[in-house]
Parts: sequence; structure tokens; C-alpha cells
Amino acid sequence: MIDFRSDTVTQPTEQMLDFMLRAKVGDDVFHDDPTTLELERFGAEMFGKEAALFCASGTMSNQIAIKVHTRPGDEMICHENAHVYRYEGGGMAFNSGVSPKLVNNPSGKIEATDIADLINPDDPHYPQTVLVSLEDTANRAGGIYYDIHEVERIYHVCKQNGLMLHVDGARIFNALTETGVDPAVYGQFADSISICLSKGLGAPAGTLLIGNQEFIRQAIRVRKVFGGGMRQTGYYAAAGIYALQNNILRLKEDHLKAVRIGKVLSKLPWVNTVLPVQTNIILAEIDPGYTVENAINTLQKHGIACLAFGKTRIRLVTHLGITDEDVEYVENLKI
Repeated sequence: MIDFRSDTVTQPTEQMLDFMLRAKVGDDVFHDDPTTLELERFGAEMFGKEAALFCASGTMSNQIAIKVHTRPGDEMICHENAHVYRYEGGGMAFNSGVSPKLVNNPSGKIEATDIADLINPDDPHYPQTVLVSLEDTANRAGGIYYDIHEVERIYHVCKQNGLMLHVDGARIFNALTETGVDPAVYGQFADSISICLSKGLGAPAGTLLIGNQEFIRQAIRVRKVFGGGMRQTGYYAAAGIYALQNNILRLKEDHLKAVRIGKVLSKLPWVNTVLPVQTNIILAEIDPGYTVENAINTLQKHGIACLAFGKTRIRLVTHLGITDEDVEYVENLKI
């Protein structure tokens, strides 16, 4: 079975495993795991920030960021399809007592003008708008990425209105690989950023939450409350260091493969359309008369695993586990 379900199914390579086995470790709760400290310094410096914190998952890092940036009763602006709203178990309400103000921009991304229109007035009848969260790349929009100038405009609208900006950068390196923007330039226009190490970068687990020293100081306390204090995290951190040093540039290969897969899907009689493929995510709109379930079963019978993505779409994701031979197999299928 060729597994296109997600880029989270990647397995560490032999080189990454060897790097992990040789990691020097300590106790991260005591802040003396040398490899974790090295990863945090490395990640922070990449984005031009003061500090970073290793977290177990992207959901944890996003929820920590929301908790630090807000108080119970506050409001956060995000897209209606954002991961922090749809796929984190209602965490913003459960963990932080925060309500969402949803952007329904059909592009799947937030624009600066969306934010200006949604900020509540200074009136005790309304929750106080204090935070904006954007997702780059935008998963449910088919892995599309933000233009750096739009990120800058969003950041300036936030600063003009006293709002903080968090970037859910689960696949931010997929975006930066396409735009060519230096991470340190991007980092200028965000108060906090989470970067996932276990998707296209191929590490088995872990996310870095990045920001200034005071933000990370508070984030450490919240991580502890969330049960995220771990011990010999250096083994995971070593995988993250290897990923950041070796697996960023190769993301372009995943994007090229995704384009090829998208072309195959677009020719299937039961696929109405394929969203434009910008990075490593392919979203195909299935003819209602055929159904998503039939589409998944048909592909599975041909050795291809994918996911339902709503009532009318399927999602396929390329990653370092997808070979050229796998793509050629899909291209030569007779479905």
C-alpha cells in the first residue's frame, strides 16, 4: 500500500536514526538536556527569535501559544478551516476559555482586510479581540501558502490594533521552500510560530514553539500544566536537528510529485476537479454520484491509501516516504 494519507506517516531514515542514537541527553524538565537545548537555539536563530521550546506536538504548541497570548473570555481571529479551530478538540475553549471569531475567506487564507473588519470595539458587551492565528500552509485549502507581503500586512494590522499574531507553521517549510523567503525574514512578522518536525521533515515527533524570551518563559509554565514536561527529549530533539539540517530542501521533491499525482487524479472520470497544487497536498473534489467512500475504496483496491476530507473531497499528501517509483505506479494505473 502506498500511503498518501498524511506526511505524518513518515519513518525516520537510517541516517536520522543513527543521529538519534548518538544524541547526548539529560533531563529536559531540569533544562539540562543538551541536545534539546541545541535544537531550541537552532530553531530560534533560524527565525530570528530569542528562544524556542520543544513540545510534543503541533496541537500542544498551538494551544500553549493561545494560552500565553490570551486570558479567559478573550477572542481570537482565525480562518474557519484553521487547524486550531477544527482539529484541536476545542482546545482554545477548553484550555484557555477563548472564543473564536471566524474568517470565511474563500481563498482558505486570512487577509489583512478580514482582520480589520472583525476586531471587536472596546465595549464590555463583546469579548476582547487579542489574538490572530494564521496557518501556513493552509491544510484545508490544499496546502496553499502565504505571500510574505500579506503576512507583513497582517502583522501590521495586528500591531496597529494591539493584537498578537501566532503562526501555526506546521508546514511552514513547505511554504518557504516555494517562496524562497528566509525564515528570519518571516519571523519578523509573527509574535510566535510553531514549526512541526514530524511532517515533511520526517522526524518521529515534536514541534518547536518560537518567540521572545518572556513568551517562552511563560510557555514553559503552560507546557508543564498541560503535562508536556518530558525527560530525555534529546533523542527526539536529535531527529529534529537532523531534519532541519538535511530535510528542508528536499521538500521541493514532494511538491513536484504532488503536481504529478494531481494531474492523474484530474483525469479520473469520478473526479470533478483538483484544487491547484502548490505544495505537498492534493485535494480532489469527487462527483456526488460516485461518493467519497467509493473513491477511497477504488484507490485502496489499487494499493493507494488516502483520506476523506469532508463530504465531497479526498486528500492525498506526498512526503519523503513516497518514491519516484510510487508516483510512476500511480501515473500508469488503469482506473
